[in-house]
Amino acid sequence: MKHSTAAIVLAAALVSGCATNDVAQPVRLATATLQNANGLPVGTAFVGGLGDTLTLNVAATGISPGPHGIHLHMVGDCTPPGFTSAGGHLNPGGHQHGTDNPAGAHLGDLPNIVADAGGVATLGAVLRGTRAQIESALFDADGTAVIIHAVADDYKTDPTGNSGARIVCGVLRRG
Repeated sequence: MKHSTAAIVLAAALVSGCATNDVAQPVRLATATLQNANGLPVGTAFVGGLGDTLTLNVAATGISPGPHGIHLHMVGDCTPPGFTSAGGHLNPGGHQHGTDNPAGAHLGDLPNIVADAGGVATLGAVLRGTRAQIESALFDADGTAVIIHAVADDYKTDPTGNSGARIVCGVLRRG
C-alpha cells in the first residue's frame, strides 16, 4: 500500500480539526456522499487543502475485503447501476494511466483503497499538481466523481488499470 506521510498528516489534521494560532489550518474544499449501485449511501469523500497541497480522503463501508482501484473521474454524475455517466479518469494533462507506467500518471490516478475483513475502507492520498491546476480540473463545468472499482488497480495498464466494474460513486461538491 502506497501512502505518503504528508497525506497521513494532512488527513489526521483534517479529521481532528486541531487548531493552533501559529500553524496554517487545512481547508475543506469539496465533499461527496458515496453511493453503491443500489443508490444507498456507503461513505464519504472530501478534498482538503493545506497551502498548495490537496488531499483526497475517503471512508467507505460494505465493500468486499481487499484492494480496490479508486479514481477521480471526469464527470460529476453518478447514475447507477454502472456509473458510466462519470466518464473516464480525470486526466487534464493527457497522460497515460498509472504510477508504474513510464508514460503515466494523471490526476485521476490514486493508490488502491483497501477494505478490511468487515468491508471498511479508508484512504488519504495527495493529489498530483498545484492547487490551482487541481481546483480547475475538479470544479470545471461538468464536475468530478470519485469512483471505487471492483478489483485492484495494477498501476500501469492504460486507460483503467484493469480495476474492473464501478461499484461505488460520489460527486464532489464545493464546500
